[in-house]
Amino acid sequence: MPLFKKKENKLLQIKEKSNPLEKDIQEATEQNLNEIFGLDYISSEFQLNGLRVDTLCFNKESNSFVIIEYKKDKSFSVIDQGFAYLSLMLNHKADFLLEYNERNKNKSLSRESVNWEQSRVIFISPSFTVHQKAAINFKNLPLELWEVHYYDEDLIEYEQIEPFENSENIETVTGGNKLINCELRNAISV
Repeated sequence: MPLFKKKENKLLQIKEKSNPLEKDIQEATEQNLNEIFGLDYISSEFQLNGLRVDTLCFNKESNSFVIIEYKKDKSFSVIDQGFAYLSLMLNHKADFLLEYNERNKNKSLSRESVNWEQSRVIFISPSFTVHQKAAINFKNLPLELWEVHYYDEDLIEYEQIEPFENSENIETVTGGNKLINCELRNAISV
Protein backbone atom coordinates (compact mmCIF):
# COMPACT_ATOMS: atom_id res chain seq x y z
CA MET A 1 0.00 0.00 0.00
CA PRO A 2 1.46 3.40 -0.90
CA LEU A 3 2.29 6.02 1.70
CA PHE A 4 0.89 9.51 1.49
CA LYS A 5 1.71 12.83 3.07
CA LYS A 6 -1.10 15.26 3.78
CA LYS A 7 -0.36 18.78 2.59
CA GLU A 8 -3.10 21.41 2.64
CA ASN A 9 -5.82 18.75 2.64
CA LYS A 10 -4.30 17.03 -0.39
CA LEU A 11 -2.58 13.65 -0.28
CA LEU A 12 0.80 13.45 -1.98
CA GLN A 13 2.27 10.01 -2.55
CA ILE A 14 5.68 9.39 -1.04
CA LYS A 15 7.78 7.36 -3.44
CA GLU A 16 9.58 4.22 -2.37
CA LYS A 17 13.33 4.22 -2.95
CA SER A 18 15.20 1.37 -4.58
CA ASN A 19 16.46 -1.38 -2.33
CA PRO A 20 19.07 -0.17 0.14
CA LEU A 21 22.38 -1.92 0.74
CA GLU A 22 22.43 -4.64 3.39
CA LYS A 23 24.89 -2.65 5.51
CA ASP A 24 22.55 0.37 5.44
CA ILE A 25 19.66 -1.77 6.70
CA GLN A 26 21.93 -3.21 9.40
CA GLU A 27 23.23 0.18 10.58
CA ALA A 28 19.76 1.77 10.75
CA THR A 29 18.35 -1.23 12.60
CA GLU A 30 21.22 -1.63 15.07
CA GLN A 31 21.14 2.04 16.01
CA ASN A 32 17.40 1.81 16.72
CA LEU A 33 16.90 -1.73 18.05
CA ASN A 34 15.04 -0.59 21.14
CA GLU A 35 12.66 1.66 19.18
CA ILE A 36 11.89 -0.95 16.51
CA PHE A 37 11.91 -4.24 18.42
CA GLY A 38 12.42 -3.40 22.12
CA LEU A 39 15.79 -5.20 22.05
CA ASP A 40 19.19 -4.43 23.54
CA TYR A 41 22.21 -4.51 21.23
CA ILE A 42 25.03 -6.90 22.14
CA SER A 43 27.31 -7.13 19.10
CA SER A 44 27.71 -7.26 15.32
CA GLU A 45 29.31 -9.92 13.17
CA PHE A 46 29.55 -12.45 16.03
CA GLN A 47 31.41 -15.49 14.66
CA LEU A 48 31.29 -19.01 15.98
CA ASN A 49 31.88 -22.43 14.35
CA GLY A 50 32.10 -20.99 10.84
CA LEU A 51 28.85 -19.02 11.11
CA ARG A 52 28.56 -15.23 11.37
CA VAL A 53 25.61 -13.63 13.12
CA ASP A 54 24.87 -10.17 11.72
CA THR A 55 23.42 -8.72 14.95
CA LEU A 56 23.17 -10.35 18.36
CA CYS A 57 20.56 -8.86 20.70
CA PHE A 58 18.94 -9.53 24.04
CA ASN A 59 15.26 -9.23 24.91
CA LYS A 60 15.03 -8.12 28.56
CA GLU A 61 11.28 -8.70 28.61
CA SER A 62 11.55 -12.42 27.79
CA ASN A 63 15.16 -12.87 29.02
CA SER A 64 16.19 -14.37 25.71
CA PHE A 65 18.70 -13.93 22.93
CA VAL A 66 17.62 -12.72 19.50
CA ILE A 67 19.66 -13.03 16.32
CA ILE A 68 18.99 -10.64 13.43
CA GLU A 69 20.06 -11.45 9.89
CA TYR A 70 19.80 -8.89 7.07
CA LYS A 71 19.18 -9.57 3.39
CA LYS A 72 19.42 -6.96 0.64
CA ASP A 73 17.00 -8.89 -1.54
CA LYS A 74 15.16 -12.20 -1.78
CA SER A 75 17.41 -15.01 -0.65
CA PHE A 76 16.65 -18.69 -0.83
CA SER A 77 18.54 -19.60 2.35
CA VAL A 78 16.40 -17.92 5.00
CA ILE A 79 14.69 -20.82 6.79
CA ASP A 80 17.68 -23.17 6.84
CA GLN A 81 19.92 -20.31 7.93
CA GLY A 82 17.50 -19.48 10.75
CA PHE A 83 17.52 -23.03 12.09
CA ALA A 84 21.33 -23.16 11.75
CA TYR A 85 21.58 -20.03 13.94
CA LEU A 86 19.13 -21.42 16.51
CA SER A 87 21.13 -24.64 16.62
CA LEU A 88 24.35 -22.68 17.02
CA MET A 89 22.89 -20.69 19.90
CA LEU A 90 21.29 -23.59 21.74
CA ASN A 91 24.30 -25.86 21.36
CA HIS A 92 26.81 -23.14 22.39
CA LYS A 93 25.03 -21.30 25.16
CA ALA A 94 28.25 -20.56 27.03
CA ASP A 95 29.67 -18.67 24.03
CA PHE A 96 26.56 -16.51 23.75
CA LEU A 97 26.61 -15.83 27.51
CA LEU A 98 30.29 -14.93 27.32
CA GLU A 99 29.66 -12.52 24.44
CA TYR A 100 26.85 -10.86 26.41
CA ASN A 101 28.87 -10.67 29.63
CA GLU A 102 31.99 -9.29 27.92
CA ARG A 103 29.96 -6.58 26.15
CA ASN A 104 27.90 -5.66 29.22
CA LYS A 105 30.42 -5.16 32.01
CA ASN A 106 27.75 -3.79 34.41
CA LYS A 107 25.42 -6.78 33.96
CA SER A 108 26.03 -10.47 33.73
CA LEU A 109 23.87 -13.40 32.77
CA SER A 110 23.99 -16.97 33.96
CA ARG A 111 22.79 -19.94 31.94
CA GLU A 112 19.80 -20.34 34.26
CA SER A 113 18.72 -16.68 33.96
CA VAL A 114 18.16 -16.96 30.19
CA ASN A 115 14.87 -18.27 28.82
CA TRP A 116 16.35 -20.32 25.99
CA GLU A 117 12.90 -21.47 24.84
CA GLN A 118 12.12 -17.86 23.80
CA SER A 119 15.22 -17.58 21.56
CA ARG A 120 14.42 -16.46 18.03
CA VAL A 121 15.87 -15.34 14.72
CA ILE A 122 14.61 -12.28 12.85
CA PHE A 123 15.23 -11.80 9.13
CA ILE A 124 14.99 -8.29 7.70
CA SER A 125 14.79 -7.75 3.94
CA PRO A 126 13.03 -5.51 1.42
CA SER A 127 11.12 -8.61 0.25
CA PHE A 128 10.69 -12.34 0.75
CA THR A 129 9.57 -15.10 -1.60
CA VAL A 130 6.14 -16.69 -1.43
CA HIS A 131 7.78 -19.90 -0.19
CA GLN A 132 9.62 -18.10 2.62
CA LYS A 133 6.39 -16.46 3.75
CA ALA A 134 4.58 -19.79 3.67
CA ALA A 135 7.39 -21.52 5.58
CA ILE A 136 6.85 -19.35 8.66
CA ASN A 137 3.12 -19.98 8.68
CA PHE A 138 3.16 -21.75 12.07
CA LYS A 139 2.29 -20.50 15.52
CA ASN A 140 5.24 -20.56 17.94
CA LEU A 141 7.89 -20.79 15.22
CA PRO A 142 11.08 -19.06 16.46
CA LEU A 143 11.69 -17.39 13.08
CA GLU A 144 10.31 -14.00 12.05
CA LEU A 145 10.32 -12.23 8.69
CA TRP A 146 10.28 -8.41 8.59
CA GLU A 147 10.16 -6.39 5.40
CA VAL A 148 11.87 -3.02 5.43
CA HIS A 149 11.01 -0.27 2.95
CA TYR A 150 12.84 3.01 2.38
CA TYR A 151 10.92 6.05 1.15
CA ASP A 152 11.64 9.62 0.16
CA GLU A 153 11.83 12.14 3.00
CA ASP A 154 13.99 9.69 5.02
CA LEU A 155 11.06 7.46 5.95
CA ILE A 156 11.65 3.81 6.81
CA GLU A 157 8.94 1.23 7.40
CA TYR A 158 9.39 -2.13 9.17
CA GLU A 159 6.53 -4.57 8.65
CA GLN A 160 6.34 -8.06 10.15
CA ILE A 161 5.10 -10.88 7.94
CA GLU A 162 2.57 -12.56 10.22
CA PRO A 163 1.42 -16.19 10.06
CA PHE A 164 -2.19 -16.64 9.07
CA GLU A 165 -4.62 -16.42 11.99
CA ASN A 166 -5.69 -20.00 11.55
CA SER A 167 -2.16 -21.39 11.18
CA GLU A 168 -1.17 -24.61 12.92
CA ASN A 169 1.11 -24.75 15.93
CA ILE A 170 4.61 -26.02 15.07
CA GLU A 171 4.15 -28.61 17.84
CA THR A 172 1.53 -30.31 15.63
CA VAL A 173 4.38 -31.42 13.37
CA THR A 174 6.62 -32.62 16.20
CA GLY A 175 3.86 -33.84 18.57
CA GLY A 176 3.65 -37.41 17.33
CA ASN A 177 7.37 -38.04 16.94
CA LYS A 178 9.10 -38.80 20.23
CA LEU A 179 12.55 -38.59 18.61
CA ILE A 180 11.98 -35.06 17.28
CA ASN A 181 10.48 -33.90 20.60
CA CYS A 182 13.42 -35.40 22.51
CA GLU A 183 15.94 -33.74 20.18
CA LEU A 184 14.20 -30.36 20.48
CA ARG A 185 14.09 -30.62 24.29
CA ASN A 186 17.75 -31.62 24.41
CA ALA A 187 18.78 -28.75 22.14
CA ILE A 188 16.89 -26.27 24.31
CA SER A 189 18.12 -27.66 27.64
CA VAL A 190 21.81 -27.95 26.65
